Amino acid sequence: MVKKSYQYKCLNENILEENNYHIEPLRQEDMLKIKEYRNKQMDVLRQKQPLTDEGQILYYQKVVIPLFKEEEPKQLLFSYFYKQEFIGYGGLTNIDWEAKRAEVSFLVDPSRVKNNLLYEKDFQHFLAFLKRIAKTQLKFNRLFTETYDIRPFHVGILEANGFEYEGRMKEHVVIKNEFVDSLLHGCLLRSVNHA
Repeated sequence: MVKKSYQYKCLNENILEENNYHIEPLRQEDMLKIKEYRNKQMDVLRQKQPLTDEGQILYYQKVVIPLFKEEEPKQLLFSYFYKQEFIGYGGLTNIDWEAKRAEVSFLVDPSRVKNNLLYEKDFQHFLAFLKRIAKTQLKFNRLFTETYDIRPFHVGILEANGFEYEGRMKEHVVIKNEFVDSLLHGCLLRSVNHA
């Protein structure tokens, strides 16, 4: 069986590569690994229940595939690789085409999250790819993030990569029966030089 690869109609360049890392439009064959990664990291996600194999395949077919054909999709999701090995996924979500902004989504293999140096390198490269797409291809104005205040290392990487702290939503989510704040960060793309 030949695996079908899709491309986003709204992008001129769908595959970006740099320093052994690359992203390409989200592949169906990665969906079960993504399920595994998400289910092991539910505390940092807007996910209340474990995902299922059937649900993941259905999500890909009903939600992801239609995005490839849209002029202005609500999200652009990518499979993420290091040395051709799948390590995670993410992309631009909650896209507002009129306001030219999108939220950053990023998740990698939990074993990579445990290694701070590796996680920092993975996240920095992914952020660079997203900034490049948002600024040069989509001509967006800004990217933003929401991070639960249980991830100081993750927040530090954001701030070291051009995302400025913009606010705190107090006791915004419940994690392990405790109220936790959400931290908001934003990056104005006109201040990004390398894209």
